[in-house]
Amino acid sequence: MLDFFKFLNRFFMVPAFRLGLGPVIGNPISGYIMVIETLGRKTGERRFTPVNYALIDGSVYCLAGFGSKAHWLLNLQAQPNAALILPGRRVYAHAMEVSDSQLRVRAARQVLINGGFAGFFFGFNPRSVDDDRLEQALEDIPVLAFDVENLDRRAGDPGGYLWLLWLLLIAVLIRLS
Repeated sequence: MLDFFKFLNRFFMVPAFRLGLGPVIGNPISGYIMVIETLGRKTGERRFTPVNYALIDGSVYCLAGFGSKAHWLLNLQAQPNAALILPGRRVYAHAMEVSDSQLRVRAARQVLINGGFAGFFFGFNPRSVDDDRLEQALEDIPVLAFDVENLDRRAGDPGGYLWLLWLLLIAVLIRLS
């Protein structure tokens, strides 16, 4: 399963976002995705990693689902400034690991909800799991916050309506065929 996601990320998600197709991809079922662009800590080369995200109080949050050994997280620890390719725009941000337990739980819950079906990979429903169980599940999962100046919500972001327009367009095209 992990190999499938690596393949999907490398050959579909990253190219689609780099081409500006991010607003077409996100929806509540498959999840809302952003791509983090970091500099490789060893090579200095640009690296791209798709992750689920949430917008909370003007910051962007994500989880390092594979823990503190994730290469993109190690890259951010070495150089915390990154570009975020959000649906329809690129922003620059400074990454910080969230240490406040209440904010970790709040942000993680929203990221998992925004992750669509992927949000259930932890073995529970992120909408209904209690805070204690969620916090326990996050014990070894870093939660990151990216501070972005003047971050505005857009139709392709979580909670936006753009996915409904795409759904309507597809329904009309099916009806016309």
